[in-house]
Amino acid sequence: MKSQEIRSKFLKFFEDKKHTIVPSAPMVLKDDPTLMFVNSGMAPFKEYFLGNATPKSNRIADTQKCLRVSGKHNDLEEVGYDTYHHTLFEMLGNWSFGDYFKKEAIAWAWELLTEVYKIDKDILYVTVFEGDEEDGTPLDTEAYDIWKQYIAEDRILKGNKKDNFWEMGDQGPCGPCSEIHVDIRSAEEKAKVSGKELVNMDHPQVVEIWNLVFMQYNRKANGSLENLPNKHIDTGMGFERLCMVLQNVQSNYDTDVFTPIIREIETIADKDYGKNDKIDVAIRVISDHVRAVAFSIADGQLPSNTGAGYVIRRILRRAIRYGFTFLDQKEPFIYRLVDVLIKKMGEAFPELKEQRQLIENVIKEEEASFLRTLDQGLLLLDRIITHSNTKEISGNKVFELKDTYGFPEDLTDLILRENGFTYNHEEFDKKLKEQQERGKQASQLKSDDWTIVLEDDEQEFIGYDVTEANVKLTKYRKVTSKKDGEMYQLVFNLTPFYAEGGGQVGDKGYLEDASGDVVYIVDTKKENNVIIHFAKSLPKNVQGTFKATVDAKQRYRTECNHTATHLLHQALREILGTHVEQKGSAVHSKYLRFDFSHFSKLTVDELRDVENFVNARIEGKLPLQEQRNIPMQQAIDEGAMALFGEKYGDTVRTIKFGKSIELCGGTHVKNTADIWHFKIVSEGAVAAGIRRIEAITNDAVKDFYFENNRAYFEMKDLLNNAKEPVKALQNLQEENTNLKKQIEQLLKDKAKNLKGELKNELTEVNGITFLAKQVDLDAAGIKDLCFELGSQYDNLFLLFGAENDGKALLSCYISKELVAEKSLNAGQIVRELGKHIQGGGGGQPFFATAGGKNPSGIKDALEAVKSYIA
Repeated sequence: MKSQEIRSKFLKFFEDKKHTIVPSAPMVLKDDPTLMFVNSGMAPFKEYFLGNATPKSNRIADTQKCLRVSGKHNDLEEVGYDTYHHTLFEMLGNWSFGDYFKKEAIAWAWELLTEVYKIDKDILYVTVFEGDEEDGTPLDTEAYDIWKQYIAEDRILKGNKKDNFWEMGDQGPCGPCSEIHVDIRSAEEKAKVSGKELVNMDHPQVVEIWNLVFMQYNRKANGSLENLPNKHIDTGMGFERLCMVLQNVQSNYDTDVFTPIIREIETIADKDYGKNDKIDVAIRVISDHVRAVAFSIADGQLPSNTGAGYVIRRILRRAIRYGFTFLDQKEPFIYRLVDVLIKKMGEAFPELKEQRQLIENVIKEEEASFLRTLDQGLLLLDRIITHSNTKEISGNKVFELKDTYGFPEDLTDLILRENGFTYNHEEFDKKLKEQQERGKQASQLKSDDWTIVLEDDEQEFIGYDVTEANVKLTKYRKVTSKKDGEMYQLVFNLTPFYAEGGGQVGDKGYLEDASGDVVYIVDTKKENNVIIHFAKSLPKNVQGTFKATVDAKQRYRTECNHTATHLLHQALREILGTHVEQKGSAVHSKYLRFDFSHFSKLTVDELRDVENFVNARIEGKLPLQEQRNIPMQQAIDEGAMALFGEKYGDTVRTIKFGKSIELCGGTHVKNTADIWHFKIVSEGAVAAGIRRIEAITNDAVKDFYFENNRAYFEMKDLLNNAKEPVKALQNLQEENTNLKKQIEQLLKDKAKNLKGELKNELTEVNGITFLAKQVDLDAAGIKDLCFELGSQYDNLFLLFGAENDGKALLSCYISKELVAEKSLNAGQIVRELGKHIQGGGGGQPFFATAGGKNPSGIKDALEAVKSYIA
């Protein structure tokens, strides 16, 4: 059975069971601070489990793309070494929100597996929760008794809290679960060891394929459990593992999900899969990782140096590294696998087809960049090996290679061992742990339980119409982090505060109670469909009524910038072409940032045309035409633009200014004239095929022109009020260039004259021609002097010191013959001597320099160097 058929049969089965089939949510999460990526099928439905939103159906089924590479669920380092873990995987799931429970979930799972997919009952095992004394939870006898109707009791196994109690996090909905495991070993292996002994023992052919989670508890901040108001079903079946079972193979990588990609890697690398363990691991790593990276880019997450983007870059670099080391791929090649991936998965996930060019461009550029990093790292590592006096390299140096230069420690380890070296693992691990602890402490957030003040089923956002309203506090909680200290999260029955989203920052403002006491709102965010207001303190009377007031000035400036991004998007598509798509934005009160797909740098004329286009719409005084809660399809039919990677509901809001119409939840000006003026301040590349424009509007433009005007008159004043200041400045530059050339020539002449004097000062010490002296030259002059003298001697050792602009310089030259004969090393010598001038340096064994901030130490360094030739 082909993978496409396996997927469609699952969805058809649950459609027949009255489930609404929904598409996969974007993999990159936008409004959940606890997760970077969807890491399980239930993540997009958290707001329903928490009771913060109502699903369109009480029964839902889907196939959800998931990524497990960070946080609690992190399979990255196992990927490639075993045959059943992946970074990206599909999770087939069926969901009940307060509808059916254990009886139906178990019955349907068994029916689908054994009657539709025809899996032999004799290779299946199931587990049930054995209970936990600490939590006070009993054995799940309900699930056990239901399973007895379908499977022999000796195939129903009891599992502990680790394996059979599912939790979405440290707090929140949770419950016992029943896992379904499959044993696909040969008859001979089964005769030797029973499958029940291998369940949950990480055996590659005895694996879990489906987890049925019975959500019935809520985990509180103190660790205790309370019953949820409604019981829910949350199931997840690993699509790749299911394909392995139904296609009668022993590895996920032998299914038709992966084999086309593996065949393409074999062709490109001219390597055979299945003949060499290291090559096999590399091919599995690459075939897995290209899927994760391609889907992430399609969902709007580009590789970067922070957050979710860093995770994606790390996955891709791991794939590049394995190709580089084990498949001898020194040029970009992973981007060539995208075509095969799209042929295989593009029908089920059309975003891959639609974003093909971007995916290929970004991966190719990332490959080229990291391969340059690897080349640089290899040179640095070679230098470390060459200069090492022992066979053990410092773990600190290995960590520096990783942290500063991005050179992977496992590649460093491999190369060191190939050259007969090792490194201090304890030092490396200590440095790595220190770094990880710093990261954990900075991001660690401790949350108390919510304190309910007022029962309220649904919070209302009224900020499109007003910036001030009387509100009631419905719940609050204290949160503590190293970054922000103690903060309070407040939720109101209604709110005029806009929560951060769609690139727009959250509102700030204040609450005022009846007695005039004020609590300042420092930020507003949305978490699992709830608008949360951040404050440094709690209102004195939480039961009171408050006047909530948004910072109107900041909101207005932000609205100007947000509306300008819509006009900018329209301008770019009009001037550059309809291939332009928004790839990200940041809308603040002071500026706007807009990322878009385009293949080349914008010319001066194009930038001017874009500015003029936007400003023409501002001068045109276009009124806001807003539609709220209209059907998604109607909005698309009317020409509204939807953004890739965004999660839209069945009903949406459209924002229209003239011919610009977009789906948008942000706040906007009532008329484009309010923006006053639009000015681009920068344009540049973000990634391959992605450009970024930063711009300003309104007051920021006035400030921009004021500052430019002030700088212009100051410059003119410095130029003695020249009538043509540009020409006067050009003349100064030309004059400065000519003077620099004259100074360089004078210094060269000075060095030549000095060479004759210094030759007379050379002395013989233990067969070495030696001189240590302070000279009045710059770094370039000293280097020229060293090499000119060096060309006349094969046993020369020089150390020159100099003071320039209050700073100290040391330069050491040693003839190559001496380097080899006496094992002298100029780089090591200046590093030691640099301590005298309170600095450091390095270089090659025959020439090196050091700089420092203590010129008075030059004399000591010149004296100390004599010990190296004594």
